[in-house]
Amino acid sequence: MKVYNTLTRKKEELVPITPGEIKMYACGPTVYNYIHIGNARPLCIFDILRRYLEYRGYNVKFVQNFTDIDDKIIRRANEEHVDFSEISERYIKEFWTDADGLNVRHATINPKATENIDAIIQIISTLIEKGYAYEAQGDVYFSTEKFKDYGKLSHQPLEDLEAGARIMVGEVKHEPMDFAVWKAAKPGEPAWDSPWGKGRPGWHIECSGISMKYNGEYLDLHCGGVDNAFPHHTNEIAQSESYLGHPWCLQWCHVAHLNTSHGKMSKSKGEFLTVSLLEEKGYDPLAYRFFCLQSHYRKSLVFTWENLDNAVAAYNKLIAKIANIKDEGGVDEAVRAEYRAKFMKEMDNDLNTAMGVTALYDVLKAKTTGATKLAIVGDYDTVLSLDLLKKAEAEREKKEKAASQQSAGGFTVVSEDGTADEGIENLIRQRAEAKKAKNFAEAD
Repeated sequence: MKVYNTLTRKKEELVPITPGEIKMYACGPTVYNYIHIGNARPLCIFDILRRYLEYRGYNVKFVQNFTDIDDKIIRRANEEHVDFSEISERYIKEFWTDADGLNVRHATINPKATENIDAIIQIISTLIEKGYAYEAQGDVYFSTEKFKDYGKLSHQPLEDLEAGARIMVGEVKHEPMDFAVWKAAKPGEPAWDSPWGKGRPGWHIECSGISMKYNGEYLDLHCGGVDNAFPHHTNEIAQSESYLGHPWCLQWCHVAHLNTSHGKMSKSKGEFLTVSLLEEKGYDPLAYRFFCLQSHYRKSLVFTWENLDNAVAAYNKLIAKIANIKDEGGVDEAVRAEYRAKFMKEMDNDLNTAMGVTALYDVLKAKTTGATKLAIVGDYDTVLSLDLLKKAEAEREKKEKAASQQSAGGFTVVSEDGTADEGIENLIRQRAEAKKAKNFAEAD
């Protein structure tokens, strides 16, 4: 399998450090608000990447964090006059509701920043000992000029990056590009004990600490949104490799933005659309997942209601076609293997989900048994996770019920809670059959 590597700017074969195993990390949400559908796109992509690697036979250890302490969380907690943990736990719960609706599986482990303070402090202490970080009035900063390869992920030398940097009011760092790995406590803020006084970790060090704690000193694949490449992932590389003394992760995968007519969807702009709001408007979250799969992950995806409606129509039509396939004739394993190879050819090419979906349509046109087609659809959906067979079965049952009601004279009997009364409907069908047989006494 080849994946585009942001570090080298080319597609490279994904070769695990340990044969048969993939250690994978993705930056999780900062839980101060709902995730929006722009956040949901990389969630779906990384879920499919993980599922596909497993489909190919790898044992995948997938770590995705929750940033549960942050300036935005503290600000939200102060506005609502509650503890910061009440905010973070509320939106972690909402995150899982949305993720479950999108068929995004939980990671192997989803650690919280606040659960890993000791591991983070240990890394910071070592960085100070090695001369890569320094204390300044209770803050601890990483010295970017000490790491000679700083900026290699974004392909910008340090001097170019420094041109637009500045020292913010209240910061006591030596150079504009230096970044905080530990922040001294401010009055009223949550804080933890450390060798430098009470405080909390910076955002960048959190991901390095969590990744190394759960996946070790070497990482096969690091994922995130394209906007994380700089400065977040750039800083992760600098602090991690300075701490370890050797390369950390050689393969970096980034998903492009979801754009609207106003540009990138962003919480900071105050205009964003959530997964739950889509549901309130009657959209199936899996139709949105299907929408995301129709474009390559490295291309910006443009969201409009028209584009989403088109995806919904295509998704429903696909389900209807699968529902029309009769499970008969037995499974031809040779044909199944042939189509598995076609699917893998597309997905091996930098996770080309758009062509993977095209391969799915090809299955429906294949000259083989219905049982074979359904088996192949099931194979593909192990990765795509669109509930195709489940929804197709529901569609078949719906059609059968409608046909049955029509033969019973078009009646549908419902109880007070709005559900169909199967007993009475059965009597109606029996009466219609008796009348058709001119057995009027039984019909009466």
